[in-house]
Amino acid sequence: MIQTENKEAGGVVRVQAEGDNVTPEASAEFVATVHIQTLTERAMAYLEAGYAVHFAGPAGTGKTTLAFHVASRLGRPVTLVHGDDEFGSSDLIGKDAGYRRSKVVDNYIHSVLKTEENMNSLWVDNRLTTACAQGNTLIYDEFNRSRPEANNALLSVLEEKILNLPELGRSGQGYLEVHPEFRAIFTSNPEEYAGVHKTQDALMDRMITLNLGNFDKETEIRIGMAKSGLPREDMEIVVDLVRELRGTGVNNHRPTVRATIAIARILAGQHAHASLGDPVFHWVCRDVLNSDTAKVTRDGESLMPDKIEEAMAKVCVPVLGARKTSARHSGRVKE
Repeated sequence: MIQTENKEAGGVVRVQAEGDNVTPEASAEFVATVHIQTLTERAMAYLEAGYAVHFAGPAGTGKTTLAFHVASRLGRPVTLVHGDDEFGSSDLIGKDAGYRRSKVVDNYIHSVLKTEENMNSLWVDNRLTTACAQGNTLIYDEFNRSRPEANNALLSVLEEKILNLPELGRSGQGYLEVHPEFRAIFTSNPEEYAGVHKTQDALMDRMITLNLGNFDKETEIRIGMAKSGLPREDMEIVVDLVRELRGTGVNNHRPTVRATIAIARILAGQHAHASLGDPVFHWVCRDVLNSDTAKVTRDGESLMPDKIEEAMAKVCVPVLGARKTSARHSGRVKE
């Protein structure tokens, strides 16, 4: 019997991740006020021109929600990445994942046994590579939580529309031309936040930044109503209270719309009202709004409980008086 053996090594088998994308859809709870529509149209204009969009702002200002809303307008699958301090460039573009070995034994002619054995490196694409290859919309949420060097691969993607895959250079796959439908949306928190890195200027120069602050009053009211089902008259008081407290202390963007939604949902769930005479309103506001992050203290003691009570009295009493005046004029209240 004659036996022949053929061994080959050094090839690279490239594997793309499947089923790792999402398709954003419009939510019934999404509130599209004039303020939101304006931001959306500005972002769409930049994306359609081929630029990356960067939503920057404090936590709770709706950056991620707005990113998904804009992405849904593009009509492409979305590849979602969350920034992480442990990220390296391989977590974005891909990495070697071992080897693939195959062996074929041919004994078609009984007197000859032929064996072929192949061993190839196995490369698995990660999310940035997949998005660039398939023309997806990349949402890189809180991208500045990743170390700056981990994001270097994005420089050539956003400028030259080429993704550099240096570890695949020996196999002739060292560069990937970015799909013409590929778009990128970034979100980031302020640099003073814990766990946030300063972003390299070269990357910031390749995107258009829209700075988001807290929403206007009408948008906050409508968001709260959509998320909780609380009546508008109660929702207006909650929003006025949160806006009155905003700016207290050193973190003057707090409390955010998240606090507004939390108070509204609890009030609605307890069938309570935003009124000084409702005990539920008192304890909900104290618990949700009494945040130490404001750093308002006297002799080491937090002044936030007092600030909350003052704000409640200021907001609720004028509103109550306005309602009584309106009721008198309509004949519902008699002197």
